[in-house]
Amino acid sequence: MCIVLNPHCKLEQKASWLKQLKKWNGVDVCPWEDGNHGSELPNLTNALPQGANANQDSSNRPHRTVFTRAIEACDLHWQDSHLQHIISSDLYTNYCYHDNTENSLFDSHGWPLWHEHVPTACARVDALRSHGYPREALRLAIAIVNTLRRQQQKELEMFRTQKKELPHKSITSITNLEGWVGHPLDPVGTLFSSLMEACRIDDESFPGFSDFTESLGQCKSLEYQRLPAHKFLEEGESYLTLAVEVALIGLGQQRIMPDGLYTQEKVCRNEEQLISKLQEIELDDTLVKIFRKQAVFLLEAGPYSGLGEIIHRESVPMHTFAKYLFTSLLPHDAELAYKIALRAMRLLVLESTAPTGDLTRPHHIASVVPNRYPRWFTLSHIESQQCELASTMLTAAKGDVRRLETVLESIQKNIHSSSHIFKLAQDAFKIATLMDSLPDITLLKVSLELGLQDNLPKHLVILSSQVMRMTLSTLNWRRREMVRWLVTCATEVGVYALDSIMQSWFTLFTPTEATSIVATTVMSNSTIVRLHLDCHQQEKLASSARTLALQCAMKDPQNCALSALTLCEKDHIAFETAYQIVLDAATTGMSYTQLFTIARYMEHRGYPMRAYKLATLAMTHLNLSYNQDTHPAINDVLWACALSHSLGKNELAAIIPLVVKSVKCATVLSDILRRCTLTTPGMVGLHGRRNSGKLMSLDKAPLRQLLDATIGAYINTTHSRLTHISPRHYSEFIEFLSKARETFLMAHDGHIQFTQFIDNLKQIYKGKKKLMMLVRERFG
Repeated sequence: MCIVLNPHCKLEQKASWLKQLKKWNGVDVCPWEDGNHGSELPNLTNALPQGANANQDSSNRPHRTVFTRAIEACDLHWQDSHLQHIISSDLYTNYCYHDNTENSLFDSHGWPLWHEHVPTACARVDALRSHGYPREALRLAIAIVNTLRRQQQKELEMFRTQKKELPHKSITSITNLEGWVGHPLDPVGTLFSSLMEACRIDDESFPGFSDFTESLGQCKSLEYQRLPAHKFLEEGESYLTLAVEVALIGLGQQRIMPDGLYTQEKVCRNEEQLISKLQEIELDDTLVKIFRKQAVFLLEAGPYSGLGEIIHRESVPMHTFAKYLFTSLLPHDAELAYKIALRAMRLLVLESTAPTGDLTRPHHIASVVPNRYPRWFTLSHIESQQCELASTMLTAAKGDVRRLETVLESIQKNIHSSSHIFKLAQDAFKIATLMDSLPDITLLKVSLELGLQDNLPKHLVILSSQVMRMTLSTLNWRRREMVRWLVTCATEVGVYALDSIMQSWFTLFTPTEATSIVATTVMSNSTIVRLHLDCHQQEKLASSARTLALQCAMKDPQNCALSALTLCEKDHIAFETAYQIVLDAATTGMSYTQLFTIARYMEHRGYPMRAYKLATLAMTHLNLSYNQDTHPAINDVLWACALSHSLGKNELAAIIPLVVKSVKCATVLSDILRRCTLTTPGMVGLHGRRNSGKLMSLDKAPLRQLLDATIGAYINTTHSRLTHISPRHYSEFIEFLSKARETFLMAHDGHIQFTQFIDNLKQIYKGKKKLMMLVRERFG
């Protein structure tokens, strides 16, 4: 983006870059911007009851590659007169301007504003810096920050008005669906770096500012100067204070947790990097004032803020940021520091009654909210940060009974991990007994209460197991939570407890729970790492998990077969057994959708013949009538035929009779027929095998059978459509006949057949005069 946003590049240069970018963008292996999250952890969503649907929603959304934004940026230009004035002059003001519209060009001071998609606007700043225009970059950065501050104030005023008008309504809508921290273009980091660069003592790295630094003495490399105020800064402000404020604005923004491991890790990493840079700056009275201002805003600003009173359940948690705010504000304003930290303790994605809000992304949120949080791949890190925030508050609250009780209530309400609760109990005990010679009685009480709540994981395993047995026959909405809780407790106890609940799974869990939650958790890398398992222990647990998976697949193949295959992948005998269970269940207990799903999984795992076998079994359960040309199973049918075609003539010959029997839709059959005539069967097999055979003849089996069936389907469909046809569908019907003719003409005597077919239509439906006139005009 920096390259294509060069403000002085020529049009032919940009055209050349665009051509190259589009070429790279079209390459199959071009990386996705979000790290290709759709295939990073393919087995995780299989564990969810509605996982397939959620996954389908994700796959239907267009994916952006690493070049998409640069390609889009080729449409941007620098000719806007307001933008030109901003970057070219320190004196561009309009003191008579009335700041009363959302997209005002100037604020109430008469200072210029720049309204543009924030990441795009910041990409302009980055481009200016990269191409040697530091002054221009700084001017634009200041305009953007002033715009963000004005927007922030407007949001606060709007929210206060809404609260007065609708005092009982919970407002959770998010104004920024695209988070700035962790964004591919790093807008907050760009603004922060640009402003810090302007105040860093380094003449060579920032040409054009030597006049500001001539009189300043030398100091350490990480020291910054409060340079003379720029034209568009408040009194007492500097580039440093502006940099700090924009970092706080970005970090406090409420935004939705993005999809995928890569993007979620990037959010965490960028947040920590930005906070690390902030920690290098020593706070003075001016900066503390900014911290206070932003902290108050974050608490009161409603949906704009990640620390607002009510947030969406899938908002990115604020634990890490709040810990930094807490430690920064504590020496100066303890009350405000605790308000921020306590507000940030929540982790709504784990709450069963959290508000889902009125987010303007219903296609993404509404379908996955009930079981989305297992796809928060960084959840363990987030929970550890929540625990760190709680621990920091406990340490700071030593000696203050009221504060300790408040922190305790927050821990009991918001922390869901038994291991973290136990850790905080230990922290409280250490703080009480080790820091002073006399133990802190309140902290010992806190430790005891936390310990009682945790009640030692071993006892919780026993108690939870009793609850699981009691609710097994009368499943309720909290079962999933209970299952996870039991597995968590067992994990805390160790290998023996995990092995024990797997050995007796049938008394505790349903087959689906056992495979999708219990065995999957036990086999995860996080469990291995957490328990420091050696090879022998890993194999023992894996063996128990495979046995459990096979038993569940036998009991409930429809819901557990795929999970069983996944869990048994690394053991040949267990995998063969799971596959045989699927074959046995295929004829009676499984639908074509389930079988096609497993067949595709088999192909993905490199078992094309097994995938083919399952696809043929799926075909026997399928029935597509003549008018079902948009049925969701069509893609599976086309895939099955393509798989058979790639394996060879024999496989294709075996599946075509099944297709002919199951599919009566003419357009689908003609599509299959066309694909089969384009290449030789087995020409490029799934393992790269090649066959120098000839194209299959339409006059011989199996394609002759498919051709006859397709022609027959067109004839039957034509009569069915003519039974209830209305004049507004005449032109569409004529096009349908044109497609039918293409298929007829593939036959040796197709021309004669089609002529006879048309003659019959004209005779049988001669009462439909206008339609038959159209038929004669097109087909004679």
